[in-house]
Amino acid sequence: MAFVAATSIAVETRAADLDEHDAVAAPPTEGFDNGRFGGIRQKLHDWNVVVGAGVMYAPKFEGSDEFEVRPIPVISARIGDRVSIDPTGLAVDLLRSNGFTLSVKGGYEMGRSEDDSDHLRGLGDVDAGGVIGGKLSYEFGPAELYASIDKTIGGSDGLTGKIGANVSQRYDRFILSAGASATIADDNHMESYFGVTSEQSARSGLSEYEAGAGLKRFDIEASVTYMATENWLIRGQAEVGFLTGDAADSPIVEDDVQPSAMLMIGYKF
Repeated sequence: MAFVAATSIAVETRAADLDEHDAVAAPPTEGFDNGRFGGIRQKLHDWNVVVGAGVMYAPKFEGSDEFEVRPIPVISARIGDRVSIDPTGLAVDLLRSNGFTLSVKGGYEMGRSEDDSDHLRGLGDVDAGGVIGGKLSYEFGPAELYASIDKTIGGSDGLTGKIGANVSQRYDRFILSAGASATIADDNHMESYFGVTSEQSARSGLSEYEAGAGLKRFDIEASVTYMATENWLIRGQAEVGFLTGDAADSPIVEDDVQPSAMLMIGYKF
């Protein structure tokens, strides 16, 4: 399911920086991106190493009107001062200056299986692929503005870009975070996930459809993280995506409003 890895498991989450003393002293209060793990600002790896597990309630595929509950493993870590690992992959900060950070990243896109839903039968699978990309962000106070681009190698062979803003605020043992973003995609990505060829139309019964490049979706999300103890954290997250343009008009899409929710428990080492 591409949206789980690329948007729904997108832990592109920046936050107000914590120094090492703040991360260990009582009570620490930071939290856990869509992907879904949305684009919320707080990064688990700000605490160096966090492991945990959770559950996600989300559409069966991007555009589905059916939902499912799925388990989520969580592993997040920072190695040194510039390398971080989270459920989306690995990121390396190349440059930091005056609030700006330029990063390169590598990860994966999980693709989509026609077995995910009866509605997808006859469309075939979208294979998984590797992802390489970059991100430029600017942090000021509790807020962050960012722009990112990702290229899938294999699978959809698509190119996607995202612009967004995030903000987070600490209140005692709680971190409240919120964000909004817009995603654009090229022809390859759009055709892979929203297009219907003549052969697919004959097999699936869906109308033939050509999906072109353009604005794909808007997302808004919010989360609350609670530091139960110095080491244990609980995080709840909710997100709503709105498919638009050729994505929303695709016969594959049953509902262009895509809500999801996540609950996870983590342990900081």
